[in-house]
Amino acid sequence: MQEPIQPASLPQAAALILVRQHGGEVQTYLLRRSPTSWFMPGVFVFPGGLVDAGDSEEAFWKERADLEPESVVERLGRGLGYSDALSYGIAAIRETFEEAGVLLASPSTPAAAALKRARQWRLKESPRKGWFRQLVETEPWTLALSALYHWAHWITPVGMPRRFNTRFFMATMPAGQDCRPDQREATEGLWISPRQALAANVDGRVPLSPPTVVTLQELLSHPTLERLQNEAGRRGWGAPVFPRLISLEDNRGAVIIEPWDPLYDAETIRIDAEKLSASVLPAGEPFSRLWNDGGVWKPIGLS
Repeated sequence: MQEPIQPASLPQAAALILVRQHGGEVQTYLLRRSPTSWFMPGVFVFPGGLVDAGDSEEAFWKERADLEPESVVERLGRGLGYSDALSYGIAAIRETFEEAGVLLASPSTPAAAALKRARQWRLKESPRKGWFRQLVETEPWTLALSALYHWAHWITPVGMPRRFNTRFFMATMPAGQDCRPDQREATEGLWISPRQALAANVDGRVPLSPPTVVTLQELLSHPTLERLQNEAGRRGWGAPVFPRLISLEDNRGAVIIEPWDPLYDAETIRIDAEKLSASVLPAGEPFSRLWNDGGVWKPIGLS
């Protein structure tokens, strides 16, 4: 068995599932991490990153958010105190703007001109510590914490090279904006339906991170934006998703066991590596295991 969950000891991170209704289907925005990235290089993920110290400056952000503290706790907390709920939310908005060029905020000046200036500032200044705080203060901008919904709380499994305590939020793509990867942390971006993304992952065209695979599978149950928003509005953080990682011998990769797998709590889980290729499931088929096949995390059946 793996060690007990101790999320407080892990670096905090936030991610944003950005969605829209397009052509009669729900689509989500995915970014491809740089091939030189220190984490998940070349893999498609939702915009996101580490919560940094500046995201936790309560006095500053309290005056620049569209929700009062009690509303922040009610909407984004549900088990988190105000400070944590605020810092995770700020990080999700900051990272989404930094990586994807989408800003969940309203300016004090005409929106089109302010957004143009903000995007120029982002491309020039985002490598610099504190750039987002300065942008918000200078314009000024009011951050739309009210646009965020809970989705899921993930704890990276024991055995991964880097581990995080991550909150996944969801938001609808704001009108009048488009997505533009920063070409530093993210080199490519695409709007894609969950089913198309899952299929492209299996054949290696759009390799996905494990939480992204699971999240896209969940989105399949909500085929319209209205139903997806209703589901997100009902969600709290709930118990964290804390998968198990089983490393395979002879460089055959690894298998992730999700908490809903029937053997998740077993003392020992034996994986027959010879059967893994034949166990890969079609896109959209329910699963509780993911196999790392040459860098691509593929859903597999029980073997």
